[in-house]
Amino acid sequence: MERRRSLPDVLAGAIFILIGGAFVAGALGYELGTPLRMGPGAFPLLVGAIMAALGLAIVVKGLVAGEMISFGPVPWRAVAAIVLALLFFGFTVRGLGFVPASAVTALLATLASTRVRPLAAVAVTAGLTVAGTLIFVVGLQLRIPLLGPWLGF
Repeated sequence: MERRRSLPDVLAGAIFILIGGAFVAGALGYELGTPLRMGPGAFPLLVGAIMAALGLAIVVKGLVAGEMISFGPVPWRAVAAIVLALLFFGFTVRGLGFVPASAVTALLATLASTRVRPLAAVAVTAGLTVAGTLIFVVGLQLRIPLLGPWLGF
């Protein structure tokens, strides 16, 4: 039985390794701290190392046990919706505040799928906004206003 190498897996794994390595390299420029009192470089270092390790695993899988995969057409609607959502959040979070920017971002992201119904999109938006607020503003205590100056707050 002949094993085939999977070029898409190898390329995807290499991209993961490069991005993870960039995070690790960038994180080393910051203080790492201790496990109980982590510095600003600890989290990016951990994320970058995990991403690079996953990339290495994907490369090995692609070289050892690859399989041929045929890709379908590019889902341009999904690509555009996700990119637009990320750009919207990045450009408006300081002006609108965390809650409105997160809500609109989540709603835009749900437009990536053609199968999501309006009620489900609203439910996902509400859930992600509440979860994001609890995690980032309450739990991690990021200093981002809930409602921003563009809304008069």
